[in-house]
Amino acid sequence: METLEPILKEHPFLKDLVPAHLKLLTSCAKNVTFDAGEFILREGVEANEFYIIRQGKVALEIYSPNQGAIRIDTIDDGEVLGWSWLIPPHHWRFDARALTFTRAIALDGKCMRQKCEHDHHLGFELLKRFANIMEQRLQATRLQLLDLYHDK
Repeated sequence: METLEPILKEHPFLKDLVPAHLKLLTSCAKNVTFDAGEFILREGVEANEFYIIRQGKVALEIYSPNQGAIRIDTIDDGEVLGWSWLIPPHHWRFDARALTFTRAIALDGKCMRQKCEHDHHLGFELLKRFANIMEQRLQATRLQLLDLYHDK
C-alpha cells in the first residue's frame, strides 16, 4: 500500500522534518478533493484539519455584512491552508472556498494535536512553521484592509 509520506517529505512546508516526525504526520494524512465553489473552511466552525493544496486555487475570505465576502488571499498549488487547528479554541477564523477543482492532503488536527502533546519537539517544529503562515495571512489581511480603506 502506497502512503502519502513521499509527497509530504518533498513538500517545502515539511522539508527537512526528521523522519520520525514525518511518519507521525503521515499517519494523520489523507487525500481529499473539493469542487469549484465548495467551502473547505467556514469561519467559527471547529477547526480539525489543515490542508496542503496539491492542485487548485482557494479563496481565503472574511464576511462583511455591508460588503459580503471579501477575499483576503488566494492559496495556490503547494501552499498550506489552515492554522486554527493548532491554536485554541480551534475554530476557523476565515472562510476558504475552492475557486477551481482542488486536490489536497488533509491532516487531521485532532490527531496532530495528540501527536504534538506526546512529542513536544514535533509541536515546536510545527508551531515555528505555522507561525510563518500566520504572518503571511496577517500581511495579506493588512494589505487588503489598506486597499479597502484607501479611498475612505
